Amino acid sequence: MKVHIKTEEEIEKMRIAGRLAADVLEMIEPHVVPGVSTGELDRICHDYMVNELDCIPAPLNYKGFPKSICTSINQVICHGIPSDSKCIKSGDIINIDITVIKDGYHGDTSRMFHVGKVQPHLKRLVDNTQHCLYLGIQQVKPGATLGDIGHVIQKHAEQNYYSVVQEYCGHGIGKGFHEEPQVLHYGKPSEGMELVAGMTFTIEPMINAGKRHTKLSKFDGWTVETKDGRPSAQFEHTILVTEAGCEILTLRSDEVLPDFLHNTVSPLKVASA
Repeated sequence: MKVHIKTEEEIEKMRIAGRLAADVLEMIEPHVVPGVSTGELDRICHDYMVNELDCIPAPLNYKGFPKSICTSINQVICHGIPSDSKCIKSGDIINIDITVIKDGYHGDTSRMFHVGKVQPHLKRLVDNTQHCLYLGIQQVKPGATLGDIGHVIQKHAEQNYYSVVQEYCGHGIGKGFHEEPQVLHYGKPSEGMELVAGMTFTIEPMINAGKRHTKLSKFDGWTVETKDGRPSAQFEHTILVTEAGCEILTLRSDEVLPDFLHNTVSPLKVASA
């Protein structure tokens, strides 16, 4: 397994791509309202990426994927395909997954949105999934291992009576959409690859309210749902390992990090596109 350690020039390009991906998630939030179709959300994001940010929507035509973003609602775990016939309604939770390419480098991020009034048990699932992401990020520093990341995510999820999807995981990222290493969201401390400065990868836990098992749509070959039909949630950031800890390359300007991250996460260096 060969992991590409990024140069300073590459890191700067990754910062730009990450910031642009975060910008798209911030832009789309006011449009995530009851009655809008996921196809319309896709068009809004596509136009913004191409015409306003001058970047490429990475999912479009990637291995045959037909749209520019992924929209995963309720029991859909990941890779939901936007459609004009699928409208979100009050009470839904939806993950919007954005990946852009700028100057040859990828920025990849996703977050959950509440649609209208959401039931408390769904809010709790979403909140715990975001906390799983932050706990994983807290582990990122030179000398830590991928197993450290997976372990804390799995421990927090299972302590709160949730399950962790095992068939899909985070990944290295840079010039390639998916590079080495694979970043599992379960595991044992001190096991797996050791982290070194210059690595860039995503952490993107998929947490289920029911059992962890998944099913892939036979209709479109992309949409992944929970096998038991219970809801699922996901958050994702692109992370850079630094000499002192890490940097969240896709940090949103409106995102409030928990206090426990302030000592390990470097302030995002603002890069101009």
